[in-house]
Amino acid sequence: MVATPSEQATEGPGVSPRLSDRILSALNLALAQEDVSICDLLVRALDLAMTRNTGGPAFVERRGFPPEMENAFERLAQIRGRHT
Repeated sequence: MVATPSEQATEGPGVSPRLSDRILSALNLALAQEDVSICDLLVRALDLAMTRNTGGPAFVERRGFPPEMENAFERLAQIRGRHT
């Protein structure tokens, strides 16, 4: 059986099936390019990906972000500081 393009995109060694991991990868690329506009969009997308399917309007996020995300957010804050 041949995998569809969607299936191929989520299979293979070192490929994460989580959308948030792929958005984080794109965020790191945008940070390297110091593209604040794209970073802002990707942070919003990352937030949506991390909190989808949660417990409704009264839901309170209790988990911390992984260190990789915290580092990306810190880098974005530094870039914003240089671009203001």
